[in-house]
Amino acid sequence: MNYYEHHIFFCLNIREDGEQCCTQMGSEKLFNYMKTKIKFLDIRGKGMVRVNRGGCFDRCSEGPLLVIYPQGIWYRFIDEKDIDEIIESHILEGKPVERLLV
Repeated sequence: MNYYEHHIFFCLNIREDGEQCCTQMGSEKLFNYMKTKIKFLDIRGKGMVRVNRGGCFDRCSEGPLLVIYPQGIWYRFIDEKDIDEIIESHILEGKPVERLLV
């Protein structure tokens, strides 16, 4: 049994060499947005949801990215609307957001 129903990792890597990375594409802001929204919805903690920082996922050209475990579902997101859709559809209703899958 998993400790969290949904354990979400955001790529928040910063490439020192100037190469493309998720942080350059706004992942930090949207990570904070999702953490705040999950807290507001009161669905964080054991048996529910955890949102964590991740290092480089080594898929920079596809970013920004997040991955949800234990399902291992990868998403590309652009804005708060995408994050809201992931929360509403995937997290709350159990239906992956097809248009955002990587």
